[in-house]
Amino acid sequence: MDKTIKFLNEKTNNFKPEIGIILGSGLGELADEHCEYAVPYNDIPNFVKSTVKGHKGRLVFADMQGKKVVMMQGRNHFYEGHSMQEITYPVKVMKALGVKTLILTNAAGAVNESYRPSDLMLITDHINFTGSNPLIGPNDETLGERFPDMSEVYKKSLIELAEKCAEKLGIDVQKGIYWANSGPSYETPAEINMIRKLGGDAVGMSTVPEAIVANYCGMNILGISCITNAASSSSGEKLSHEEVIEAANNAKSKFKSLILEVLSNL
Repeated sequence: MDKTIKFLNEKTNNFKPEIGIILGSGLGELADEHCEYAVPYNDIPNFVKSTVKGHKGRLVFADMQGKKVVMMQGRNHFYEGHSMQEITYPVKVMKALGVKTLILTNAAGAVNESYRPSDLMLITDHINFTGSNPLIGPNDETLGERFPDMSEVYKKSLIELAEKCAEKLGIDVQKGIYWANSGPSYETPAEINMIRKLGGDAVGMSTVPEAIVANYCGMNILGISCITNAASSSSGEKLSHEEVIEAANNAKSKFKSLILEVLSNL
């Protein structure tokens, strides 16, 4: 960690972010538009390379809406073969840099049948179905407790703030529970039916590991899913990553507006 932080401080002239944003598939344009310093993951000590199409793989630092922000332009995933500890290491780095509030975003498939592509869903809670947990292993008492409370991972005050911001902008938002699978295969119709019956509203392959670690580190978390497709159902509709990117692109204007409005009110 010391090596990572020293490297980033040298590259960013000791930039001290207070807010972190992790940008999901198709949502990285926000970082392109607001960039003071950009550091490729490949160059950062102890970071792993992002291999997913639509993820640039850069840590971007910027002043946005009067706030100092660090953004992950693309994330790493469990399904890429990285360990849970590797994919959540950047969250610990953000904590060490001074980040107190983390905005997690993702592209997710709809499970709730009232959701439509390009909807934005504020995450109220999650279900970890990845089969693992990033806190497995020796505990670092300097970061958090061995058994962290998970009763309010996604802060109600931030959800309420995001709702007010969306209302001001005339953006309709959903609220729901995010279900995380390991991926990389999409869900079968039977799996979607199971998720729906067990309380999931949207399903994806990210976010939950980062949320667990951010909560463990004492950060305030806001989660936003961009609904990119109706998840697999008995209708036999085919899913593709290209479809996910396209729907995220369609939603990016209101997504960026909402993020900027939230930042200005934090």
